Amino acid sequence: MIKIESLRFSVLVVCLIHFTATCIGQDESVGAPMVRAEQEALYNTIQDFVGKWWNGSDLYPDPCGWTPIQGVSCDLYDGFWYVTDLSIGPVQDNSLTCRQDVDFSPNLFALRHLKSLSFFNCFVAPRRRAVSIPAGNWEFLSGSLESLEFRSNPGLTGTVPETFGGLGNLQSLVITENGLIGQLPESIGSLVALRRLNLARNSFTGRVPSSIGGLNRLLILDMSGNALSGTLPVTLGGLTALLKLDLRDNQIEGEIPSEIRNLKNLTLLDLSNNRLSGGLVESIQELGSLQELVLSNNPIGGDIMSIGWQDLNCITAMDLANTSLTGGIPESLTHLKSLRFLGLNDNKLTGDIPSKIATLPNVSAIYLHGNNLTGELDFSELFYRRMGRRFGAWGNPNLCYQAELESPTYAPFGVKLCRPQVIKYEIGLDSSSNFDKNWTHHPASSVPSLEFKVFSVSGLLLLVEAFLVLA
Repeated sequence: MIKIESLRFSVLVVCLIHFTATCIGQDESVGAPMVRAEQEALYNTIQDFVGKWWNGSDLYPDPCGWTPIQGVSCDLYDGFWYVTDLSIGPVQDNSLTCRQDVDFSPNLFALRHLKSLSFFNCFVAPRRRAVSIPAGNWEFLSGSLESLEFRSNPGLTGTVPETFGGLGNLQSLVITENGLIGQLPESIGSLVALRRLNLARNSFTGRVPSSIGGLNRLLILDMSGNALSGTLPVTLGGLTALLKLDLRDNQIEGEIPSEIRNLKNLTLLDLSNNRLSGGLVESIQELGSLQELVLSNNPIGGDIMSIGWQDLNCITAMDLANTSLTGGIPESLTHLKSLRFLGLNDNKLTGDIPSKIATLPNVSAIYLHGNNLTGELDFSELFYRRMGRRFGAWGNPNLCYQAELESPTYAPFGVKLCRPQVIKYEIGLDSSSNFDKNWTHHPASSVPSLEFKVFSVSGLLLLVEAFLVLA
């Protein structure tokens, strides 16, 4: 009996050791300490941005453990907690909100394990002195920082620091809706690990940096809503991994570079609201993955028929409105079975509208107004009913539609009704000017010869009266 009890005890001890070891192995973070200097740097950084009233040591004695801070994330390194993600700004209700006289804190750069740093709606209040992004100390984060964001900070002015080019591990750089100005630094081209570059809606000037062509891992490039000028660099052709290119709402001029043909993965190309000219480049038709093409509001010019549109078989939206295009509407557009939106309005297009355009299976909006299109619209009432005002053909003076509609409600807006063809005849006499005289003075003479010609409705009435007299 004693041996049996001893054996049971031994088994129990072994089981306890096994399960205890399993638990420890599954969650080694429980009870892990945070380096004192790291903790102090975090508290001081947040206090500098939020205000002196914020007392982290009392409110959050274990910021990476059982008292987490909203906007702060941590990871373990060699058994110690370090801050890896810091988000400053009112992203959520209990987020860290910046004080009115906020400035950049030097304590921020003591967080040497930061992977993600974000400032949202932080620098907003009017100030006597401008707040700008500091040029120094970014080298302390060069080995760790992968994402850097400045969103919706109208009080943030100045330029993008040249030293950003030293952030070699950066994969995402988002600087959007701020008050930043000046030219973009060429050092951006050194961020070879970059996957996303969003510099939209600031007040940047100057050219698109040519060095940007070296970012062959870049997936998203958005510089829209600035005051960029000059021509597009031919180095854009080096962005071979690019999925989205958005440069709308700038002052970019010149031709679209033919090197754009190298962007085989591109799904969005938006160059609208610029000053581009020189016609459509044929290399556009080589963008086989393109889904959205937006070039509207540019004086591009040239013949729309010069492009083999049928090759863009993935296209869902095409907006070429107000681009000074000439020529007729290409039949090749009717092969784009994925097309949902077609905007060709406010150009110089001529000729008839292809009837096959109504057979596009997915199209929901076609805008052709403001051109010089002619002929008769030969579409069914079902087409007009389905499209409504999303079929725009007004502003083409010599265009009309057929009257074979059950209800005028579905008639294309702003397009006149085609006049029905009236066959009219006239009585041709040997001497038409002497018809009345000869008929009056020789009532018994032979009847003048009748010759049928097309003329006015009044002539038709005269013909009827003549037959009545003869009867």
